[in-house]
Amino acid sequence: MSADLKAALAELNRKVLGRKGVSGTALGESGGAPCLLVYLSDAGARKGIPGRVGGVPVKTEVTGSFKRY
Repeated sequence: MSADLKAALAELNRKVLGRKGVSGTALGESGGAPCLLVYLSDAGARKGIPGRVGGVPVKTEVTGSFKRY
């Protein structure tokens, strides 16, 4: 993973983690190119999620809530 992707993910985490409806973040791939993923507990949480961070596209996915086991 490049330093640019790590920095973009860290910036995304600062911006979105802790918001209501955000379950987590990850690095992903879209169309063969790297992207940042934001996992949401519901579609209503998409509001305010940036489309790009550090030049890297951000995609959202509604997954529901995550539970620890």
